Amino acid sequence: MTVLPIVGGGEFTVRRIYCVGRNYRAHALEMGGDPDRELPFFFQKPADAIVPDGAAMPYPPRTAALEHEVELVVAIGAEGANLRAADAAGLIFGYAVGLDMTRRDLQAQAKKAGQPWDMAKGFDHSAPCGALSPAGPGLTLDGSAIWLDVNGTRRQQSDLSHMTWSVTEVIAELSRYMRLAPGDLIFTGTPENVGPVKPGDHLHAHIDGLTDLRLSISQPSY
Repeated sequence: MTVLPIVGGGEFTVRRIYCVGRNYRAHALEMGGDPDRELPFFFQKPADAIVPDGAAMPYPPRTAALEHEVELVVAIGAEGANLRAADAAGLIFGYAVGLDMTRRDLQAQAKKAGQPWDMAKGFDHSAPCGALSPAGPGLTLDGSAIWLDVNGTRRQQSDLSHMTWSVTEVIAELSRYMRLAPGDLIFTGTPENVGPVKPGDHLHAHIDGLTDLRLSISQPSY
């Protein structure tokens, strides 16, 4: 069982982790994708891939290109399926800062061969995530800055308003494929300037209004 701390007390038990691909126009362009407003597409990570704030993430085996992707994470607190965007906000429990860590070389190989991305995206320790801030009238994320520093140098810098699909639109679209339930996390996509990390690097991820996420990259564990 994987849990995340909740700001103010308590724990959130993680059921599933969903991720949205290419949800910022500039990132879609840098990855060779269509910058227009294509429908969101989704992939998953295992629930036990969570790495908590302050921990070390072991560099994964069989890759020479581990890359960072800072993202807004949405935690689901109610059940729903086949939703309209107007109703999706009612499912949101809270928000966190997360990292969709990616074996970029394996992803490129899979794309070229027309194979699934699972080993590039859903590997051990691939979903660092900070503490959850409960949703409520006191938490407004519209227009919030999102950034990532590696060893004190800014790597990614954007604004949540640059998301192609809003949080509620993402939830609604995902709910047409899967019934969402309490414990689900949705990583909502990353802005441009994703890049490599190596053992010894220190990452600091931030979204205005949320608790920062800090972690280090350690030597491979196997």
